[in-house]
Order: sequence, then structure tokens, then C-alpha cells
Amino acid sequence: MKKRSENEQHMTNTFMTESKITNYLTIDVEDYYQVSAFEGVIDPNSWPKFESRVERNIQVILDLLQKRNIKATFFIVGWIAENYPQMVKKIYKQGHEIGCHSYWHRKVYDLKPESFREDTYRAKHTLEDIIGAPIKGYRAPSYSITKKSLWALDILAKLGFLYDSSIFPTYHDNYGIPDAPRFAYKLEAQQMVEFPISTTRLLGRNLPISGGGYFRLFPYALTRKALRQINDKEKKPFIFYLHPWEIDPDQPRVKNASRLSKFRHYVNLHTTQEKFSRLLNDFQFSPIANIK
Repeated sequence: MKKRSENEQHMTNTFMTESKITNYLTIDVEDYYQVSAFEGVIDPNSWPKFESRVERNIQVILDLLQKRNIKATFFIVGWIAENYPQMVKKIYKQGHEIGCHSYWHRKVYDLKPESFREDTYRAKHTLEDIIGAPIKGYRAPSYSITKKSLWALDILAKLGFLYDSSIFPTYHDNYGIPDAPRFAYKLEAQQMVEFPISTTRLLGRNLPISGGGYFRLFPYALTRKALRQINDKEKKPFIFYLHPWEIDPDQPRVKNASRLSKFRHYVNLHTTQEKFSRLLNDFQFSPIANIK
């Protein structure tokens, strides 16, 4: 890892001094074999057979955050929580918010409403039993609350969630509501708040910029510039998201997935941890529930 130059460090320190906006840091906690990109080749019944990497990767993230006294929202898959409850307790005891990321990590629009309700109820109560506190926030696997699954918001409200962070206001083959608001807004019918995934505006379109594969694919300087524009020009906080497996270039490879799925999952894994460390130095962060 290259040592940052004095000029780069000065630029970072200057920005930290000038920027007063606190952004939302979110971690979507699933293991590498549970991702939507591999759901066509990995059956959930086979999950116990895979080498687990989630505890190791979460510890790396917790160490990075603790070093900087940063707290985040961890949206955790219920199956992970049930199998690694001590990890969930550790995250919570270190002052982070715990959110719900479904139980089986299945895309919402692939489920019937009753199946979605059962899955979400199980995940929510599993997490609440572990930490002994209510779960306020939900994030759908692969941001799969789209126009064809907006019915899920009514179910979330009935289950007692106070906010959702599943809607991605962009175009994508698996998710997205391109004309959705770009910043937090109230869902009047459900009496919840939606925290959409952040995008940047370019040529009249919303482009994803704030995490996941986009963070790995784009040069860090480009990501930082786009996120700074959200803070400095639009005067808004952004939502950043990361998965624990994204900081783990040594994870086992899934060989029988499609080329596109492999590209999306494995591209630039070796760069993520360094980029994430720089991001934590360059911006201010807090859990979603802590920002009013």
C-alpha cells in the first residue's frame, strides 16, 4: 500500500475542516456465497457447506471504524445473525445501529407478499432477540424494492419499521426507480422515511456513485469528487454502502457463475480496503438512525 503524499493528506485535512455535513455509512452484512449474483448457482440449503468469511471481514471493518470513532448502520441478513449472534452483539455493543437485510437474501420482487412478510418478520425478530432492542430500518437485498414491488413498503410499515433504504434512483437491470427522489423523503402512506441510495447527476440522469461495485470500479478520485459535490453543492448528505466481502480479495471463487456475475462480484476487490480507509478519512459519517 502506497503512503499518501503530504499534499494528498493536506487536501484531506482541508476538506475535513471545511465540510460539516454528516453522511450515512451503511454496511450490508452478507457472506460472499449469499449474494444475488450467485443465487442462480448456489442454493441457500448449501450455505452451511461454504467457508464463512463474514466474521473475519466484519472485524476488519469494525477496526477501521473504531480507529476513527465512526459509527455506522449494519443491515444484517437474518440467517447470518442466527448463525453468528456473537458477531451481531459485538457490532451493537460498539455503538453501531443494527438494521434488517431480510432473512434469506432473496430479491423482493421475486417473492409473493406473504412470503416477503414471513421472511422479513423472521429476520427482524431474530435480530431483535439478539440485541434486545427494536430494529428500525430495513434494506432490501439488491435494492429490490422497485415499481413492481412497492407493495413491500406497506408490509414494512405494518411490521413496525420506521424507515426503509432500498430504493435506488437509477437505471439497472436488477433494480432501480430512476425517477424517485434522490434524497430522504417521507412515505406518507406508510408514515416511514425513505433513505434512497445516493446518485450523482450527469447529463440529466442519475448515476450511481456511492458504494458497492461502483466504488470498486471507479477511481477513488472520481468517487470523492462526486460525493463532495453532493455535500458542497447540493448541501445534502449522501448514503454510502459496502459489503464485508468487498474487502476480502482472498475469498473462495465461485466457478460456475456467469462472466457478468463474476465481473460484478470480483472486480477490484484488492482495492476496496484502501479506498474505504481514504473515504473514512475524507468525510464525516453516522448511522442513519442518528441523523435527524
